Amino acid sequence: QVQLVESGGGLVQPGGSLRLSCAASGRIFSIYNMGWYRQAPGKPRELVATITNGGRTNFADSVKGRFTISRDNAKNTVYLQMNSLKTEDTAVYYCNLVMSVPPYVEYWGQGTQVTVSS
Repeated sequence: QVQLVESGGGLVQPGGSLRLSCAASGRIFSIYNMGWYRQAPGKPRELVATITNGGRTNFADSVKGRFTISRDNAKNTVYLQMNSLKTEDTAVYYCNLVMSVPPYVEYWGQGTQVTVSS
């Protein structure tokens, strides 16, 4: 089993910044991709950003130019730096890890609340 523990959420004013962290632990024996998803009240969960083991990134159009994703493979940790936050970024943010080899097992964190409000 793999455990994902997120941290760094909170309340921030519009235009502010937050940095989320997600540390993976447990039975990690292969390469894997990591990412962040979010879910606002009444809306489906959506992709925010992903990063492969080799560092290739992908972002939702709504966060391009404002968010960056990075990872420290030695620490099995992924980070999401969120700048120029908007009220519409308010959501629960979930960390995701997907093994890159069959059967592509997927794991989720418990979620961390990000609230952007004045």
